[in-house]
Amino acid sequence: MLGVELPPPPPPVANFVTHVREGDMLYLSGQGPREADGKLWTGKVGDNVDVGLAYQHARLVGINLLAVMKEALGDLSRVKRVVKVLGMVNAVPDFENHPQVINGCSDLFIEVFGEAGHHARSAVGFGSLPGNITVEIEAIVALRN
Repeated sequence: MLGVELPPPPPPVANFVTHVREGDMLYLSGQGPREADGKLWTGKVGDNVDVGLAYQHARLVGINLLAVMKEALGDLSRVKRVVKVLGMVNAVPDFENHPQVINGCSDLFIEVFGEAGHHARSAVGFGSLPGNITVEIEAIVALRN
């Protein structure tokens, strides 16, 4: 898949599951920028993490979301379309480029799914995220019958 090898899906870090399927919809819990070896990228965007690096972290989160989709569905061809993405950026108070950061995930979804990867989205800033991760992203996906 575009030269991207999907890692095993990251396990939940608290009392929740990575996804819930309800009918023809798949709801994906928030994922962070976790490397396949378990390393988490941390820091504050706009302080010790710049937009370019945070974009790469958001792309990594997208890869982790794809890994959860594949585990849940067995095959990414079951994805009819990405419906909604919520991107959260661990940013300093005056940071204004949240959309450019979350584009890392959005661009990946469009690369993977083409037109079906285009989605509704929110990209917002937070004063903190779990474990001081740089970004967290969740998604809602429509499935083929």
